[in-house]
Amino acid sequence: MRVLGSFLSEAALVVDPVMVSTSGDVLAGPSILSSFREELLPMADIITPNIKEASALLGGMPLETVADMRSAAKALHAIGPRNVLVKGGDLPDSLDAIDIFFDGKDCHELRSSRIKTRNTHGTGCTLASCIAAELAKGSSMLSAVKVAKHYVETVLEYSKDIFIGNGRQGPFDHLLRLKNGIHNSHRQGTFNPSNLFLYAVTDSQMNKKWGRPMVDAIEAAIEGGATIVQLREKDAETREFLEMAKACVGICRSYGVPLLINDRVDVALACDADGVHVGQSDMPARIARTLLGPEKIIGVSCKTPEQAQQAWIDGADYIGCGGVYPTNTKANNPTLGLDGLKAVCLASKLPVVAIGGINASNAGSVMETGVSNLKGVAVVSALFDRESVLAETRNLHAILMEAASQVK
Repeated sequence: MRVLGSFLSEAALVVDPVMVSTSGDVLAGPSILSSFREELLPMADIITPNIKEASALLGGMPLETVADMRSAAKALHAIGPRNVLVKGGDLPDSLDAIDIFFDGKDCHELRSSRIKTRNTHGTGCTLASCIAAELAKGSSMLSAVKVAKHYVETVLEYSKDIFIGNGRQGPFDHLLRLKNGIHNSHRQGTFNPSNLFLYAVTDSQMNKKWGRPMVDAIEAAIEGGATIVQLREKDAETREFLEMAKACVGICRSYGVPLLINDRVDVALACDADGVHVGQSDMPARIARTLLGPEKIIGVSCKTPEQAQQAWIDGADYIGCGGVYPTNTKANNPTLGLDGLKAVCLASKLPVVAIGGINASNAGSVMETGVSNLKGVAVVSALFDRESVLAETRNLHAILMEAASQVK
């Protein structure tokens, strides 16, 4: 049995009920199954049994199909854990590796490629540990499970041909990240809160006013110091929006700067953007996460502490809070002021970017609010409704750097 906790965010208990080791040694016999069911499982935030362990916990219930796994997940949930992941790696006659995740409400079927390898020793503890680590970073439970499952699949593929030792099973290679460096360079979907420092949100009408193609405006903003870009297009037809998005993705990738799509999850998927930003009236972040997967970036607009809390529950990576000041881009948008911004930041478990009427005259004051999870400002007209996007971005970046140095 493995019991793991995560403590960087709210404490969470991850239980991997190992009963027989890879070598065949019995680690948890029938005599303690009742203790598992009566004492440990009801305490757990998630349990991660394989089908043999799930069967044993349920008194020998046969698990031979995906439907059986779904029934087992629900039966185990009734014992008391908040979430259940039944791992189907040993499911007979299955071409894919299928796991069933149940949160008491929805049953999710998580599929990945079945990788032929002898090097599977350690996959269970790695999966459980990765879930605990993701929860500690503030991920939602489903998002943590998906990230962990993807990581295990990636490492299995990497280490499938390693030959170490003489046992029936070889090792699962935990040194993937050190050896091949696949995470050392910019990869789509990799989110770093520092990306929010100078967040450029586009406006096609402003760029048309100044006679600038969108790709030129975005490139100028990046060269001036923009650290992330959101392509916001409310009026274009879908095909036009998609073509524009593809061109902008290419520009941003060449500079290693993430590009998010405002609202349109379909466009984000079609152009392989780094993620989306959604408002309170757009597609819920929880559904966007299901569609986009665990590696894409999802931001949510929030005005209240309650909305910030829900964004964290739904699996968002950051929140945008505003409008801080009055703005022409959303004329009827109520303003929060610096006190309202600070209240939302203090309630949020996610990084925050401030938005709304922010420009060179007030950006410093925003950054000097002193809240540690306020990572930057998002601006529209301060960059794109100006003659020189490059000059305005450089100036604003310098102001933010000075303010950040004062806070430190």
